[in-house]
Amino acid sequence: MSTETTADASAAKPSVLFVCVHNAGRSQMAAAFLTSLAGDRIEVRSAGSQPADRVNPAAVEAMREVGIDMSAEVPKVLTADAVQASDVVITMGCGDECPYFPGKRYEDWKLEDPAGQGLEAVRPIRDDIKRRVEGLIESLAPAAAE
Repeated sequence: MSTETTADASAAKPSVLFVCVHNAGRSQMAAAFLTSLAGDRIEVRSAGSQPADRVNPAAVEAMREVGIDMSAEVPKVLTADAVQASDVVITMGCGDECPYFPGKRYEDWKLEDPAGQGLEAVRPIRDDIKRRVEGLIESLAPAAAE
C-alpha cells in the first residue's frame, strides 16, 4: 500500500517547463528560482527553441547576487516530449515555435530579453521573474502551514 501512496504522490507533483528562444536567460532564471523556492514540491524543466551555446553571464551574475548558482547550467533544446511531460508550460517570447498540446496549462510571461544586456538591465528582469515564480508556486503547490 505504501508503494501506491508513493506513486500517487509523485504523479500528483506538478511539473513546469519554462521556454524561451535561447534558454540562456529568462527561462534559466525562472527555473533556478522555482527550484530554489519550491524545493522538491514541483518538478522543473527549461528549454529553448534555438538554444544558445551558454547561459547568459549577466543572468548568472544576477542570480549569484541573490544566492542562486546557475553557473553549471547549460541551454537545452525544446522537445515535444518535454512539453508533454509538463503540466504547466510558461513561454517567454518563443512565439509560434513553442509546441502546443491540448490539456496543458499555458502562460506567456512578457519579459524583456536579457540577451546582450548588462547586469544593471538584468536585475529588474530577475526581480520580475522572482515575483512571477512566487505566484506560480502559490497556484501550484501552496506551502503547508509552516
